[in-house]
Amino acid sequence: MSDGAQKPPGPGCRAVDVVRGYADRDAIAVRDALTGLDAVAWQEMYAVLNGLLHSTVSIIEVTGTRWTTGQLVEHADEVATAAPPHYEFAVAEAARAWAGGDRSALSALPGRDPLGAVHVTAAFVAALGLVLWGRTRFLGVLTAYDETVAAIVDGRPSGL
Repeated sequence: MSDGAQKPPGPGCRAVDVVRGYADRDAIAVRDALTGLDAVAWQEMYAVLNGLLHSTVSIIEVTGTRWTTGQLVEHADEVATAAPPHYEFAVAEAARAWAGGDRSALSALPGRDPLGAVHVTAAFVAALGLVLWGRTRFLGVLTAYDETVAAIVDGRPSGL
């Protein structure tokens, strides 16, 4: 690689790309963000996504943002359309379970199906972000997340 060539984004930054793909309901962007990655990279992506999930939930708790189960389920159903068909139902079911107080649906997949855990968690982060910030503001938040992840995971300057 020459000095001028850029290295491709690592799994950490691609994790944010997957969330953005779900927020945009763009199945091609979701697929492209996962192309060429292996099980180790999926686990790294899941770790970043899990951090984004916890951050988003913490913001909801700290701000006291009110949302209804219907809002979360509606956004989850919308973003799930970007998932591969065999994960679309899992995304919708995990959102329904979580909204009903069952947090185990989001933590059950990593050991059994790392790629499924990536899809479900990314889609869920997108659904929560849409509930919390709305589409335009959430896409801005994802840009900030992307810069932060790049700085932490990939060792690139964040510009923050």
